[in-house]
Amino acid sequence: MAGPKKSPPPSPTPPSMSPSPSRSPGVSLQPSSPRKNPSKSTKIFRRVRSVFRSFPIITPAACKFPVSLHNQHDNHHIHGGTRMTGTLFGYRKTRINLAIQENPRCLPVLLLELSIPTGKLLQEMGLGLVRIALECEKRGGKTKLVDEPIWTMYCNGKKMGYGVKREPTDDDLYVMQMLHAISMGAGVLPTAGDSNSNNNSNSSNADADATEIIVASSSTDGELTYMRAHFERVIGSKDSETYYMMNPDGNSGPELSIFFVRV
Repeated sequence: MAGPKKSPPPSPTPPSMSPSPSRSPGVSLQPSSPRKNPSKSTKIFRRVRSVFRSFPIITPAACKFPVSLHNQHDNHHIHGGTRMTGTLFGYRKTRINLAIQENPRCLPVLLLELSIPTGKLLQEMGLGLVRIALECEKRGGKTKLVDEPIWTMYCNGKKMGYGVKREPTDDDLYVMQMLHAISMGAGVLPTAGDSNSNNNSNSSNADADATEIIVASSSTDGELTYMRAHFERVIGSKDSETYYMMNPDGNSGPELSIFFVRV
């Protein structure tokens, strides 16, 4: 997917999130737990694992086995993955945002603005599996993968512009605050002055049916659509990381996969 080098993209413009959602009295989200430095034995194990993962996998023609993500997780959990909370949110005709949290009551550890309209992405998810690949070039320094500021974005193999990491705004934090009691769900959030603020929220499970409901219900720009689910974070190496959004029933595998790759 990586093509010839092009001129750097223009600086990202501030996100347009107006009108703002109805704000609660304050934000009570807690900082994420500090990460401990890995021990020496853990570092050695990760290096050995990274070396083995770089080897090509050769399967004899007579011994082909089907590979499915369903066999890699037990009780809705992927082996080797870390469970996170992921929230897709945005107004129907504006760019969608992805917030990753350790749990719904923590501040986001990652917030991305993707150059695809909210309604378009949720419609694609209602049709089947969606794969988003975010690529950036390797540079000098020790920047963590998820701290890269800008990414080239591909959706199901088609280039769709860029993904931009940004700091949470007050509006983003209030959205997270309004959803702090929801671990999985989908619906719309009322905006200031919305007379139907008590009737528009829908905390149904984030499956395909719920996706169709929220796309149909967010026909006006005054409604902010959200979808929240458990994500499994799988670290391949310092230059590759994947987030799988898991279905609550665990039967149909992830309906959204987001790949971070430094090439």
